[in-house]
Amino acid sequence: MTQFDFQAPAALFLGSDWHAAVAQGPRTFRTAAQALRFAIEEAAPVSLKGASLELNGQRYSNDKIIWLYRSPDYPLPRKKLHKPSRARSRAFAIKEPS
Repeated sequence: MTQFDFQAPAALFLGSDWHAAVAQGPRTFRTAAQALRFAIEEAAPVSLKGASLELNGQRYSNDKIIWLYRSPDYPLPRKKLHKPSRARSRAFAIKEPS
């Protein structure tokens, strides 16, 4: 993966599927790091199913959003989340999605 700019302005689309996310429109953030934090820590988990993050002309899917948040390069402190179930643990594993 090329270098990701966590400081670039970003638009975050959230919804139970991609169509719902687009219909609801984007939330804009001053930085991609803030958008990632909101998506993972504040948004309803079901809204990540159709989530996408747009910045610098690139679109990142829900799997990539999770991967970027878990990345060692993520610049913000992470909120301590409750211990996820086994299925959710696998979904949050740190591996770059294809």
